[in-house]
Amino acid sequence: MSSPRDPRLLVVALGGRALQGAGRPVGPEAWLRALERSLPPLVEVVTAGFRIVLVHGSPPPAETDRRAERGRGSPPLALDLRAAEIQGAAGYTIQQALGNLCRARGVEVPIVVVVTRVEVAPDDPAFRRPARPVGPPYSAAQARRLGRERGWVFLGSAAARRRAVPSPRPRRVLEADVIGRLADAGAIAIAAGGGGVPVVQTDEGYRGVEAVLQEDATAGLVATALAADRLVFVTGVDRVEVGHRTSRAIGVERLSIAEARALLKARAFPAGSIGPKIEAAAEFVEAGGREAIVTSLPAIRAALDGRAGTRVVP
Repeated sequence: MSSPRDPRLLVVALGGRALQGAGRPVGPEAWLRALERSLPPLVEVVTAGFRIVLVHGSPPPAETDRRAERGRGSPPLALDLRAAEIQGAAGYTIQQALGNLCRARGVEVPIVVVVTRVEVAPDDPAFRRPARPVGPPYSAAQARRLGRERGWVFLGSAAARRRAVPSPRPRRVLEADVIGRLADAGAIAIAAGGGGVPVVQTDEGYRGVEAVLQEDATAGLVATALAADRLVFVTGVDRVEVGHRTSRAIGVERLSIAEARALLKARAFPAGSIGPKIEAAAEFVEAGGREAIVTSLPAIRAALDGRAGTRVVP
């Protein structure tokens, strides 16, 4: 494991918007090229002497969603297996793109994908109230049929209903020690993609469960487990705004934990995007992290120097 408060160790969470790139490419080859265009700022961070653990969201084409939800002639892929598939396929593509960029700049650094299990509580209230939408939209008739055949729960309008699944709170990253050892050895570890594979502990060992984890919460848990100095959430904006996309929008440069909590309570940040990042940032700093930053890929180097981004601090 890394020593506490290692000043050069960063956990960088690549959000869905950061991964999509311009034009939302379709297909693995197009996405690889899009990543090669968007990830050069990460190479700058590596050449500046930082050690990185990458946690990523789901890939933009979400081909695994379509196979898992609309498969014909075979049972749908279990959600824990789908999470493992996302980690492997998306992690591999990021590994390829980042490796190509590093080699082009003469940077030799091992890049390793770790399929990561994340323990959740079997009695988490989320299992009783599925609320996270996944997969494509269905008509009301399709939703009724799938509800009968597979026991799925649906949310949304009658014209476009989506499957709702539990999203329990991540409690422990089972591969944290391995990830930390890789970082200590100078490798870039790509871990806990899509929030990680959700598992519960049983008398027979760990067992995968039908759930999807919140990737920002998992990224914060990874950063805390590794005693990272800083946690960086990379998204589609250089800096967080209160009142985003309104005439009263105000950019926020710095938030204390108390200020972050107050704004979250007031629902000042969208629950489906920036809100979970600010919440995870506050929890990481409360656990001893120096600061958490929310910014964009192009601005990440400036943000690490204090010239961009939104910072959550003690």
